[in-house]
Amino acid sequence: MKKPITVTSPLLPPLEEFIPYLEQIWASRMLTNGGDMHQALERALCEYLGVEHLALFANGTLALVTALQALRITGEVITTPYSFVATAHSLLWNGVKPVFVDIDPVSLNLDPEKIEAAITPSTTAIMPVHCYGMPCDVATIERIADIYNLRVIYDAAHAFGVRDEGGSILRHGDLSVLSFHATKVFNTFEGGAIICPDARTYRRVGHLKNFGFVNETTVVAPGINGKMSEINAAFGLLQLQYIDQALARRKQIDRLYREKLAGLDGIRCLDGLIDNSNHAYFPILIETQFPMARDELYQRLREYEILARRYFYPLISDFPMYRGLPSADPANLPVARSMAEKVLCLPIFPDLGDSDVERICELIRSVAPR
Repeated sequence: MKKPITVTSPLLPPLEEFIPYLEQIWASRMLTNGGDMHQALERALCEYLGVEHLALFANGTLALVTALQALRITGEVITTPYSFVATAHSLLWNGVKPVFVDIDPVSLNLDPEKIEAAITPSTTAIMPVHCYGMPCDVATIERIADIYNLRVIYDAAHAFGVRDEGGSILRHGDLSVLSFHATKVFNTFEGGAIICPDARTYRRVGHLKNFGFVNETTVVAPGINGKMSEINAAFGLLQLQYIDQALARRKQIDRLYREKLAGLDGIRCLDGLIDNSNHAYFPILIETQFPMARDELYQRLREYEILARRYFYPLISDFPMYRGLPSADPANLPVARSMAEKVLCLPIFPDLGDSDVERICELIRSVAPR
């Protein structure tokens, strides 16, 4: 029996190349608290991503929670129901009420046209997600935020290395938050980061992720322990040596999927992911013309050890801690609900072979009329 093909698989450089980094850590006996590896990775990521200030974290969720703390967000925050639960959970952890707004049917990002109607006197911020690494309509979101004096925090967990015509997509908003979880395009086993617009914000974020300490005896905020370890940072430094070829391979896989699925009635690929993406995911939408429902196709692939995933299903707004909110009413979110019932993310990762992609596509084509 063939080994199951998971929806993603972590990028792992040669183990022998990691050993020298570990030897340096053992020699220094510095395991955490902003050591040499940590500082080196922050500098390297700033250079690679084209940003000025980046604060590393133990994971992306802690980074989201801290970003909200750094901007002192309260009241209500407008966000998307079509994301991983950490997006909304970070709001609840800060005592902030999520207000869900529907998504755009093309980009699957927060629909800017729906934002203004959701603003109330209690609204303090907008938290959009660059879903699948596809950039949000940042210009319109910025315009709305300026008019209503709102903060913007981008959940950029999917958007490592994504750029627009002006540079890194991470430069938009008051803060952008990355995830370096094992399943992401760039991983540090576990990890995350906040992109800060200036040195002052970077310092505040640094205090908050280290219990609020400024120095040995001074605490200025009720911070948490969000620091990235030296081992995680060292792994990130090694990963950066391979990230460009990993991104190039992802692009090849994306192109092959599109070629093999072209002309298949009822299967829709997201066109916006062709150029403005890091190819972190390969979602397809199973439309009514396809002879098999999405969940049936999902199960059929699993029978052949193809472990596709329904990202994102169910909607965040369907979970018990959110479904009682007025904004979680299904009537308020028709596009998001429709997409959640159609989407299927196919496997994509650098080690995935062309023959595997062809086999997956042949299985999908096998249920369609010839």
